[in-house]
Amino acid sequence: MSRKLKKGYFVRGEFVAEGSERDTELKAELKGTDDQSRTDLKRESTELQKLGEALLALRIDLLERLPLTDKLKDAIAEAKRITNFEGKRRQMQFIGKLMRKLETTEVEQVRAALDEQSNGSAADNLALHQAEVWRDRLISQDDAAGQWIALYPTTDTQQLRALIRQARKDAVPEIAGAAVRHGRPYREIFQMVREALMAIPEPDAAIHPSTFSPSREAS
Repeated sequence: MSRKLKKGYFVRGEFVAEGSERDTELKAELKGTDDQSRTDLKRESTELQKLGEALLALRIDLLERLPLTDKLKDAIAEAKRITNFEGKRRQMQFIGKLMRKLETTEVEQVRAALDEQSNGSAADNLALHQAEVWRDRLISQDDAAGQWIALYPTTDTQQLRALIRQARKDAVPEIAGAAVRHGRPYREIFQMVREALMAIPEPDAAIHPSTFSPSREAS
């Protein structure tokens, strides 16, 4: 025989049974609260519930950086293990309840971590942009390789110069007027430069390539 469902409603992702102690508390809280305030509270609660759900997919390194309580971290780990639909739903409600206890600054850090996972950190994005600029300079300008090596002396000089030579050959169209073909060396130069930029830089290595004066392009 199926179990009779309790009458109730959801508030901030939490199921509240009618006539329960929690129901009495919420009704007491709502007395004297205008409709706009109730709407704002509901919107804020829904957002926090979604943030809590998103934390389940957050990378471990980003999750560990967040100032979350052990109780919340344990709840997130437990939610990842649960496969039963009803059990998962109840666990997510519990996570939502814990999320509502976070300080505003902690919530902002959660948002920042999720944004970093989706879009990359500012440092990552800057490194990608600089890697593109350096790659193009290394291929087009004769003195760029020397400047790069001076900034990053641990670079495999022989490999870098070999890749540059091949990339310049690939950049010459086989048929006049045809589009430039970017082959493996072009991609490997980018990867080499990006890895160096993503590593801990030397004091002078943070110089952006655009700060150097233009030089003669390779013919």
